Amino acid sequence: MMEEREDSETKPLHQDAGGSHVRRINPKKGILEMMLRPIQWLRMLSEELHWSFVLGVVIVYGIISTWYYMKDEQKVQPSQAQPLWGLLTDVVPILGYRRRPYLIFAGFLGVISMLILSLHKNLHLGFALLSPVAGSAGIAIADVAIGACVTQHAISHTYLAGDMQSLCGMSSSIGALLGFSLSGFFVHLVGAKGVFGLLAIPASLVVLVGILLRESQVRNFAYRRVKEKIVDASKVMWTTLKCRDVWRPCLYIYLSLALGLHIHEGMFYWYTDAKEGPSFSQEVVGSIFSVGAVGSLFGVLLYQNFLKNHPFRDILFWAQLLHGVSGLLDLVLVLRINLKLGMPDYFFVVVDEAVSRMIGRIKWMPFLVLSSKLFPSGIEGTFFALIMSIDQIGLLSSAWSGGLVLHMLNVTRTQFDNLWIAIVIRSPLRLIPIGFLFLMPRSDPNLSILPSEMLRTKRGNDVLEPENIEMATLVNSI
Repeated sequence: MMEEREDSETKPLHQDAGGSHVRRINPKKGILEMMLRPIQWLRMLSEELHWSFVLGVVIVYGIISTWYYMKDEQKVQPSQAQPLWGLLTDVVPILGYRRRPYLIFAGFLGVISMLILSLHKNLHLGFALLSPVAGSAGIAIADVAIGACVTQHAISHTYLAGDMQSLCGMSSSIGALLGFSLSGFFVHLVGAKGVFGLLAIPASLVVLVGILLRESQVRNFAYRRVKEKIVDASKVMWTTLKCRDVWRPCLYIYLSLALGLHIHEGMFYWYTDAKEGPSFSQEVVGSIFSVGAVGSLFGVLLYQNFLKNHPFRDILFWAQLLHGVSGLLDLVLVLRINLKLGMPDYFFVVVDEAVSRMIGRIKWMPFLVLSSKLFPSGIEGTFFALIMSIDQIGLLSSAWSGGLVLHMLNVTRTQFDNLWIAIVIRSPLRLIPIGFLFLMPRSDPNLSILPSEMLRTKRGNDVLEPENIEMATLVNSI
């Protein structure tokens, strides 16, 4: 009786309309559980995949995102050699390892390139152009290497593919938030050259990931057969691409990106230079992008907690529909309708950016989860790089078509009369991919997509099986 009394005191009950007793929810306990849920989720991933893998993903994807400001401010473009690096990490081990040496090389490449830009006062023009390219190549190599590791885990832990991509997305969003928020502050504090020097610090963490990463060593690798192995890997990749369950989603991913009609440059100049516009400073634009990173993070959380178990088609239908409708918010701003409604420009742009980034992230997450299920064993890095190349081609197509539309409408840095027409054209184009959703699989997002024979790995003296890659602890490395 005493135990029942104590239990009733700690877990008070109330009666519902039917007379049955229902446990009353403690608001404080509910809030605490909600706050601890991310920690419990990370703990679950660490137990299933090993804590070192989780740490590696957070470091690499977070660091890559902190470098995004270089792409926007310094016009550093992503490396176009990603398929080559992916192929090398798969078939050409260095000292018997496929991932560790490439991560170390990528980190040192980033450290050296950033230090050169930071420390040399009268840098030769050739080095000034080569160093940012080298830094971009370092980012690409690290991206491919860690992406291959994620894919290996996705093959062996299919039911965690959505969770792993959520981890990647959250790390990327948080890194972007830090990059956009702190870049302006550090530029004012230490100058542009000083910021390049600071970027050597995150690059050195990539070196640390490569040093601590533990993987089985490929013994007696026949380097004379490298050419043959590259040909074999290319054949496997081509065979995989011919699979109906692979080329159809790849085609949809390209169409979804290419039909987006990127007119960011026109909107950016309208924000800053138009007489009728809000005349935002670059610092204000940076703060807007920071809020956009928060919206992206919120999109990842929504996907992880509510959407990851839904079929790909269902999520993409609503995400693509909202993506097209949300584009009309720019029309409200350009036509100054928001001022007529009493909404200040900054508030409206912040809401617009957060909503757009949130929808864009929800739209992108199914692509990442699906892509991780399309990679056959043994060429994870190669296929990951290929998918990323398809993404880049789609984005470039969107940028080129958007630039063409702006040119045809005579939208320049000082002329914005027809910018609203470009926005009107863009919105229905974003809806066209809905008509191609039949290209996406209807399968359960937690199940494998490729035929089982494509997920098997050949055994051999110089072929490394997919494994549960871990980081060696400092104790084991001594």
